[in-house]
Amino acid sequence: MATRKNNNPANKVEKDINYYKNKFWKIFFYGLGGVVVFFLLASWGLFGSMPSFEDLENPDSNLATEIISSDGVILGKYFEKNRSQLKYSDLPKNLVDALVATEDERFYEHSGIDGRGTLRAIASMGTSGGASTLTQQLAKQLFHGEGSKFLPFRIVQKIKEWIIAIRLERQYTKNEIIAMYCNVYDFGNYSVGVSSAAQTYFSKAPKDLTIDESAILVGMFKNSGLYNPVKNAQGVKNRRNVVLSQMEKGHIITKEQKEKLQALPITLHFKLESHREGTATYFREYLRDYMKKWMEENKKADGSDYNIYKDGLKIYTTIDSRMQLHAEEAVAKHMENLQQQFFIEAKTNKNAPFVNISDAETQRILKQAMKSSYRWTVLAEQDKSEEEIIASFSQKVKMTVFTWKGERDTIMTPLDSIRYYKHFLQSGLMAMEPQTGNIKAWVGGINYKYFQYDHVGQGARQVGSTFKPFVYATAIEQLGMSPCDTLVDGPFIIRKGRHNVTEDWEPRNSDNRYRGMVSLKQGLANSINTISAKLIDKTGPEAVVELTHKLGVKSEIPAQPSIALGAVDITVEDMVAAYGTFANQGVYVKPQFITRIEDKSGVVIYEPIPESHDVLNKDIAFAVIKLLEGVTESGSGARLRTQGGGSGDNRWTGYPYMFTNPIAGKTGTTQNQSDGWFMGMVPNLVTGVWVGCEDRSARFKSLTYGQGATAALPIWGYFMKLCYADENLKVSKEGFDRPKNLSIKVDCYTRPAVVKDTTAVEQDTDEFEL
Repeated sequence: MATRKNNNPANKVEKDINYYKNKFWKIFFYGLGGVVVFFLLASWGLFGSMPSFEDLENPDSNLATEIISSDGVILGKYFEKNRSQLKYSDLPKNLVDALVATEDERFYEHSGIDGRGTLRAIASMGTSGGASTLTQQLAKQLFHGEGSKFLPFRIVQKIKEWIIAIRLERQYTKNEIIAMYCNVYDFGNYSVGVSSAAQTYFSKAPKDLTIDESAILVGMFKNSGLYNPVKNAQGVKNRRNVVLSQMEKGHIITKEQKEKLQALPITLHFKLESHREGTATYFREYLRDYMKKWMEENKKADGSDYNIYKDGLKIYTTIDSRMQLHAEEAVAKHMENLQQQFFIEAKTNKNAPFVNISDAETQRILKQAMKSSYRWTVLAEQDKSEEEIIASFSQKVKMTVFTWKGERDTIMTPLDSIRYYKHFLQSGLMAMEPQTGNIKAWVGGINYKYFQYDHVGQGARQVGSTFKPFVYATAIEQLGMSPCDTLVDGPFIIRKGRHNVTEDWEPRNSDNRYRGMVSLKQGLANSINTISAKLIDKTGPEAVVELTHKLGVKSEIPAQPSIALGAVDITVEDMVAAYGTFANQGVYVKPQFITRIEDKSGVVIYEPIPESHDVLNKDIAFAVIKLLEGVTESGSGARLRTQGGGSGDNRWTGYPYMFTNPIAGKTGTTQNQSDGWFMGMVPNLVTGVWVGCEDRSARFKSLTYGQGATAALPIWGYFMKLCYADENLKVSKEGFDRPKNLSIKVDCYTRPAVVKDTTAVEQDTDEFEL
């Protein structure tokens, strides 16, 4: 019997369905298997290396090292890329909300890959967005940067990005991922991360960003090159408004808030963070040099070297940002005025700014400056002859020069610019807590961008009468004298051979007159040279040198009687530390500027141990304080307590401080007015101020403006006035602690002091012969 074929159409359809079903599932499972294998191969590194667990735990963030003040303000950074690490808790909530609403609205729902978004992107062929989650964007930023334009490579990179995103989600919390993303994004203008961007574009900490400012930064996440607020204000405004709309859509802000914020203009406080600009520039450079030496002596746990430009260290310093700003303001305010007077004097000086030097000496100074210039170095590297190089300094070129009214574009010869800059008076100021040695303010010059020599820790200058307290302290200690003991102010000669003097030495008082019998307190208050000379003759210069070194002065000091008048070069830093010993009851504390250093994880890797030693007993230290108080009561520092002043164009020479609290201090003026000093102390703050030109032959012609009481004291007065106005600083107005059972007579009867006309020339200069 023959078999009949089944030609039933229904059976044929069912057979076709089964065929295609089987084929579909084969394709599906093979495809799924292929994807799984592809993912496995990618994760194993077949298509290029993948980050290890350690890489994910410690991504290469190239973090800037932050310099942090004692009151928690970032003073500056050392960096190759200006990137700072923030914790999630440091981010403003409005920025986080704006970021999630704009970049990844289902961020808290997915595990690194947004399935819905991915399917939508595939269905629309990418026209509705790329569906990259915040975690995927972080993966791209951390480990492979921008994607390739070649499609196969893009697919591979996308898969690697998914794998990294999943790993990140497993390893970190959502908050940590957001913080990492905010820390690694490059906002342009050398600002990497939200912390740097907030400082660069708005001059504020991230926590202080407004909703409007947060929206601007979030808008930049799309493309910081295109949405740069400095170059494309309108584009940034449009993008910001998109972010604000997303915030309204996510019910973060109301419609009314959105409309109000969208109407605001783009307002920036743009300031590039630079090593040469900002707050405490001289201190930051001094700290950088210190850190170079520190890194040579301290290694990481694995033996590798630290790198302050990449390791994200946090250097906590003793500097108080408020006091630092007050110090910088005081220096700028006074120096601008003093410089005007210097230029007025220079107009009548054919060899300005140099005074009483030969043409040959002038040419030597200028040639040395030329040889130290960058221009000379560049031309020498081009094998130019010395004659050709010197000739180039007489050719006019365009340049930008410093003025107290701001930078100015001009045309002048490089040689003229050298002479121009030699006109500028410089200043150094340092303030320190005598009990701790903590340096609270450090101003090394008038403008670090143009004048990079540090006049606090780097430059030692002749100290004049500010050295005399060391002589008086030696006499009190060695000879048992007191501030009330008297000596005759009269002609005095130390003969040849005594104290190794090579020829007779006869010191003279600056006003060429003698006062007869005076107490030590009057002798220091009026800076009488003969009294200082008689004291060092009695103690011997060796004893004074020994005590001065115990006070922390590192300079070499010749054991000669002339040092009694200040013929010694000492830094501002050492002078402040030495005076601080008197304020700290005879205990020297080495100045310190670091409290601790942390690595990027917050682990303390260095904490300095304060250094101190006893120098004088409390009674002697207090006796010196009483001597120094006499200077501000009836001596060259008395103008701190008056309302005197100049008039007309010289109104700034007034001293409207009217301090009534106890102040110990000493002015100093060196021969020919090359250096002006003032050392001032209250119980919990010692401040030293120096003023002078870079070259000692560039100076004021007379004492009127060149003396320490006019050149340096006003800076101290203005600085202290600002500090006292800032009650949070708690700068003392009380008296110095008087030791119990004081054995030295310090309360001397003197005739009532006659307050001098503070506009008169103060006779404080010290004449000496070496």
